[in-house]
Amino acid sequence: MSSNNPNLQLATKTKILNGGPLPTVIAGPCSAESEEQMLQTARELKKDHRVSVFRAGIWKPRTRPGMFEGIGTVGLEWLNTVKQETGLLTTCEVANANHVEESLKYGVDILWIGARTTVNPFSVQEIADALRGVDIPVMVKNPVNPDIQLWVGALERLNQAGITDLGLIHRGFSTPNNKPYRNHPKWETIKQIKALLPGVPLLCDPSHVAGRRDLLQTVSQQALHLGVDGLMIETHNNPDVAWSDASQQVTPAGLDTLLTSLDLDTEHVASPEQLQELRNLIDKLDTDLINVLFLRSDVSKRIGEYKKANKLDIFQADRWNQMVENRMRVASETGLEESFVRAIFDAIHQHSMGVQNEILATNTTKSKAESLS
Repeated sequence: MSSNNPNLQLATKTKILNGGPLPTVIAGPCSAESEEQMLQTARELKKDHRVSVFRAGIWKPRTRPGMFEGIGTVGLEWLNTVKQETGLLTTCEVANANHVEESLKYGVDILWIGARTTVNPFSVQEIADALRGVDIPVMVKNPVNPDIQLWVGALERLNQAGITDLGLIHRGFSTPNNKPYRNHPKWETIKQIKALLPGVPLLCDPSHVAGRRDLLQTVSQQALHLGVDGLMIETHNNPDVAWSDASQQVTPAGLDTLLTSLDLDTEHVASPEQLQELRNLIDKLDTDLINVLFLRSDVSKRIGEYKKANKLDIFQADRWNQMVENRMRVASETGLEESFVRAIFDAIHQHSMGVQNEILATNTTKSKAESLS
């Protein structure tokens, strides 16, 4: 990063972090729906000393028109009321210059840029220009697609506008196969972004990674083990009737249970209970791995059918060498031992060749049988 912008100066102690030994926790509803909903949720969250920032979606960028797109500016009034009554810092998402101006007018303490905005440099630049000369912390979620440079570039644009109190939010990525998550965590990106931006606070948004309450604990714990500085968890006083993303929100009591279950000291030896949680995580990851291997095997089968129809050799040396080179590069970038990854892909390749040879043999046997009949 410094090679692109040697003058980049980023604060390491910010309003984004709570300043204590425990991870920063940002909590609040996906969407502001009413003043009563905001205050009821905030009053309960205030009782939990681990929560330092109250969040709420004021404007909601939705995939399709006609969906609830946020309550708008009136929600900022409610957010300010929450701040005055509870003393919690407040934060909301901004996607354009008008959002910035309105948020500043109502005294929002921290702003964040959402994944759908981070992906558009024009929008990020508009926000950066609107913030020029303003001293306020800004967090940036990763772009929807797994593009680290877009993520880094967003922080650079804000920094060049004079914003030095910056933070990152990992909320997962949209990939062809996200299961069982809403957005694939691609955990290796945490190591990558921390290497590119050392010292910049990095939080995880397990709500958007998981998309389901039952996965929040697993995702949160894994993020903490990877060294994130905090969590942003969507919390609603009655999530079952929430106007947006109901399935991924928890009640304040549910948040308390979740936070209490987390191992916040990732340095010490795990207890038997914590060991079981880690084994449960391994079980989930192994299931994900098997599902991916199944999908890959199915694609190999279709490739075999194509090769048979077009009279191509099963083994394509150039393709194999190119694939190995690419996989080894990715392994190196993620810190995995290359010999380990090579052994895995040798086994996968042998299985793929077996699948394709079986297709060829089956078709050949069938042709011979038909010629004898």
